[in-house]
Amino acid sequence: MTPEPQHTAHKAAVLTSLHVPGDPLVVTNIWDAVTARIVAGSRGVKALATASHAVSFTHGVPDNEGLTVEQALESARIIAAAVALPVSVDFEKGYSVDAAGVKDNVARLIEAGAAGLNIEDSLESASGPLRDIESSAARVAAARRAADEAGVPLAINARVDSLVSNPADWAGAMQRANRYLDAGATSIFVLRLPTEGLVERAVRDVNGPVAVISNPTSVPLKKLAELGVARVSFGPGVLGLTLAHLRRAAENLSALGDYPEELGFEY
Repeated sequence: MTPEPQHTAHKAAVLTSLHVPGDPLVVTNIWDAVTARIVAGSRGVKALATASHAVSFTHGVPDNEGLTVEQALESARIIAAAVALPVSVDFEKGYSVDAAGVKDNVARLIEAGAAGLNIEDSLESASGPLRDIESSAARVAAARRAADEAGVPLAINARVDSLVSNPADWAGAMQRANRYLDAGATSIFVLRLPTEGLVERAVRDVNGPVAVISNPTSVPLKKLAELGVARVSFGPGVLGLTLAHLRRAAENLSALGDYPEELGFEY
């Protein structure tokens, strides 16, 4: 079933509104219908976000557009249809070599029910070469045009990867961030902000809501809120968390250990 445009538009508006500096949207990343439903039913959860790494691994392919665009769109459709909450889709690089293709693919992603998306500015992995700034901005603008034509205020979380490979080029990273906002992004996802000082600096220098990815070595969640971050995600870390629990349970059961309490979990 194709979602009604006005329904998707409402979800997109809600998702965008949840990116509040100082009161961040925290998204525990999901990768299929069942993880979407579990997280959506958890106390305090307001929206969902997929992680491309996790979605790719569940399909048996590598991250960095190992999925075909058809697989990515079908995954988005299944997840969006499984829950009532807004869903942001990690759409990697847009699954196209040019901005025109990004526009077409984003239009199809909106038809699948996505209320938002992530789009990256690296050519391959985050630590690899970057797409030039004008081409990257054109791809963000193409996503925004697709959303405008669909009548959906899509939440576009544009990722800035440049600090991963060149942490000294702060000015270049901030130029990218603000160029993407000018092109139609609603928030900026800055990779590699490992310290409070860098988070604070990004919040100051980016002319819009700042999103970050966190792990056990990152700035604590409460401190990220105090510093003015607007969105926090965990990427493939949530898949790792899930698989670590599964492995421990398998080892315990194989050793004739006690039944894990979670075996009684009702879903």
